[in-house]
Amino acid sequence: MNELEKLKLMTMPFGKYKGVPLIDLPEPYVVWFYTNGLPEGELGKLLGLLYEIKLNGLEHLIKPISR
Repeated sequence: MNELEKLKLMTMPFGKYKGVPLIDLPEPYVVWFYTNGLPEGELGKLLGLLYEIKLNGLEHLIKPISR
């Protein structure tokens, strides 16, 4: 599974948006993580990628991805 598929299929494992697919996280929430420190590991890498995608308005590229 590539990173774009993971953004659509993986869910937030904790916090206010626990269970929400990463791609569906609100932009302000993603920006908060980016400015205050991303988690370590794969989740942090995916949130960093998600930040760039949301910042540039590219969510539409991920929505059609299916497994």
